Order: sequence, then C-alpha cells, then structure tokens
Amino acid sequence: VQLQASGGGLVQAGDSLRLSCAASGRTVSSTGMGWFRQAPGKEREFVAGISASSTTYYEDFVKGRFTISRDNARNTVYLQMSSLKPEDTATYYCAARRWHSIATMRRDDYWYWGQGTLVTVSS
Repeated sequence: VQLQASGGGLVQAGDSLRLSCAASGRTVSSTGMGWFRQAPGKEREFVAGISASSTTYYEDFVKGRFTISRDNARNTVYLQMSSLKPEDTATYYCAARRWHSIATMRRDDYWYWGQGTLVTVSS
C-alpha cells in the first residue's frame, strides 16, 4: 500500500489550498482514511478523517475551515483547506487504516502513512 500526498506549498493567511492523497494497493472507498499534521517540535495530531460510509470527522480547530472528501474513481482523498492561519503551518500526512472501514482520531489506529506534504502559511 502506498499513499502519495501532494498539494502543499507556501500561502498567505486567509488563502485556500487543497491537498491530495493518491492511494495504491488499497481502495479508499472501503478504508478509514485520515489526515494528520505535525508542526516542528510538536506531536503529530489528527486533522480530519473519512470513513467508508462517508462519515467525516474533524478536529475542533479546523471545523468550518477544512473539508475532507474522496474521489473513488481516482482512489484519492482530499483535504480542502480554507481561511488558512499561520498556526496551520505543518507537514500534513495522509493515513489509512489497515483493516477497518471506520476512520478514527487516534494516530495509532492508522497503519499506512504517506510521506507528508509541507504547508506554510505566512501572516
């Protein structure tokens, strides 16, 4: 299973950005998928998740600003980010559960990880 994250970059506060996570070896429509982020010197934290049922989960600090979705035909999960803030600066990782179709907020529940894509938000 490989997860390829892309779409990061340098943006200004208030801008939008869309991250993509292309999966191979695993069907995203039947797997719990998540986005996490890690800022320098901090723990990796949950951002958003989507279950096979299309139920979505968000951490409080991104509710109303970020949207997780997937394109089954492309086997890709997206994270649409809007109203970006400097504190959103981090490396963003997509992740997939090994056997379960339900996304969770726990980092340890995810088995497969992408390589990360850096998002930098300037003030």
